[in-house]
Amino acid sequence: MKKIAIYTALLACALASASERYAMAQASPSTTLPLIALGTLDKSRAGDWADLSGLHYKLENGAQANLLGGFGSAITYVSGNTFLALPDRGPNAIEFNDAIDNTASYINRFHTITMELKPNKSKSGLPFTLTPELKATTLLWSPTPLVYGTGEGLGVGSGVPPINNFIQHFFTGRSDDFDPDHNSGDPNDARFDTEGMRISNDGRSVFISDEYGPYVYEFDRATGMRTRSFRLPSSFYLTKLSPVGNTEISENTAGRVANKGMEGLAITPDGRTLVGIMQNSLIQDANEGGDAANLLRMVTIDIASGRVTHQYGYLLTTGSGVSEITALNNHEFIVDERDGHGRADASNAKVKQLFKIDLDGATDIGSMDGTTAATYAVPKTLFVDVVASLVAAGWDPAQIPAKIEGISFGPDVSVSGKKVHTLWIANDNDFLEQVALKDGSMTPNDNQFFVFSFTDEDLGGSRLVPQEVKESSGPFGPGHGFGPGYGSGFGPLPW
Repeated sequence: MKKIAIYTALLACALASASERYAMAQASPSTTLPLIALGTLDKSRAGDWADLSGLHYKLENGAQANLLGGFGSAITYVSGNTFLALPDRGPNAIEFNDAIDNTASYINRFHTITMELKPNKSKSGLPFTLTPELKATTLLWSPTPLVYGTGEGLGVGSGVPPINNFIQHFFTGRSDDFDPDHNSGDPNDARFDTEGMRISNDGRSVFISDEYGPYVYEFDRATGMRTRSFRLPSSFYLTKLSPVGNTEISENTAGRVANKGMEGLAITPDGRTLVGIMQNSLIQDANEGGDAANLLRMVTIDIASGRVTHQYGYLLTTGSGVSEITALNNHEFIVDERDGHGRADASNAKVKQLFKIDLDGATDIGSMDGTTAATYAVPKTLFVDVVASLVAAGWDPAQIPAKIEGISFGPDVSVSGKKVHTLWIANDNDFLEQVALKDGSMTPNDNQFFVFSFTDEDLGGSRLVPQEVKESSGPFGPGHGFGPGYGSGFGPLPW
C-alpha cells in the first residue's frame, strides 16, 4: 500500500501544472525537493559544442580538441553568479581503439561559467529561468616534464599533446600516459581522469581529484599550472599498470578499481580540509565480499600540511557507486550515490540519491581490513531522491540523465517571499550530442544544470554553512589563462 501511495503522489505531481507541482514538492518530505530552474549549455562564442580552449585540431578519435561536454563531472560555486565546471578525461565514448580504452589525448581542463537565477515572470514553467554562459576554459599543465605513451604496439601515435612546449606539459585523458616502472600514484604521469573539483577560500587555487591515480592535485586557478600534489595512502594505488582498465583490475590484488577511483572531492567551509571519496571499493576490500564489497574509503587531507589525516568508511546501500561529495558544514557532507540507469543508458533512471553523513566522532579505518572497516562506516540519512524530485516536476524517467555527478550549493534566493537555499546538480553527458532511448529513438543529450531549493527544515537538524570564497584581485584576475583561446591557459607565458 505504501508503494501505491508513493506512485499515486508522483503521478499526481506529473499531471499538475508547474506552479502546483512546485507547491506539492515544497509540502513533500525532505527526500523530495522542488525543481526551481533548469539550464542548458551546449555552445559558446566559439560555436556550437565548442569550448573556449582555442584548440583547433582533431584528437586521435576524430573528435575536435575543443569539444564542449562532460563538464557535469564536477561543479563548484565560487561567488556572485560564477561557477566552475569540470569535464572528465574526454570523449572516450567514441569507439576507435580498445587497446587504449578508446581514450584520446584530450587535454584536461575546467570551465568558468556564469549562471544567474532570474525570476520567471510568465505564468508557466519553473519559478526561475537560467541561461548558463561559458566565460573561459582553462587547460591544466605541469611546469615539469610528464610521462606520455609512445603509442608503440597500440595502433596509435604518441600521446604528447601538440601544444606542449618547453615550459608547459599538459595533462591528458589518454590511458597509456604513464610510467610502468612506478605505481599508479606517480605524479609524473600525464594521464589524468578528472572527476572532483573544489576551490580554495582565497579563490586562487582549484583542487582536483581523479580516477587514474587516484590523484589529488592543486592548480593555480588563473593559469592552470599544477602547484602541488597530495600523496594518498599506498593501499589506494596499483602496482601493475595497463592502458586497458580491465587488465589493470585482473592483474592487481590491491588498489583502486579502474575508472572508479577518487570520484568525489569536498572542501570544508573553513577552507582547511579536503575530503575525497572513492567511487567504489578497493580491489582488496571487494575480494573480501560481504559488506566490505560495498565499502568506499574516504580520506581527509589537511591542506596546509598536505598530509592525509584520517580515513573513513562509507557503505553503499542503493547505488552502484558514488559520484560526488560536497560539504554541508565543517563536519557534515552530502554524498551523491547513483547507478548507471537513465538517459544515455537506454533505460529509465532509478537511483540518483543524495545522502547526508557526519564525520564528527567517526572511527578512523585506515589500519583496518574491509570487513572490519565496514562495521565502522559513517551513519547516513537520505537527504533527497533526485529521480523522485524530477518525476514530481514532470520529467520522464527515460530523459533523466544516467550520470548525475556534479553537486554544489549555490546562492540563496527568494521564492514566494521566502528565503531558500539552492542545490545545483549537473550531468556528465559523455560528450555525446545525442543518445538512444530504450525505444531506439534518438534524443538530445545536453549538458544540463538542475537547481533545487530547500530550507533549513529540510536538513533535519543540520545547518548549512556556505563556503565564502574571496575573489583574487591579482594582475590577471581569476579564471583567465594566458595565450590564445579566451583564457585557455596555454601559449607563451609572460615570465
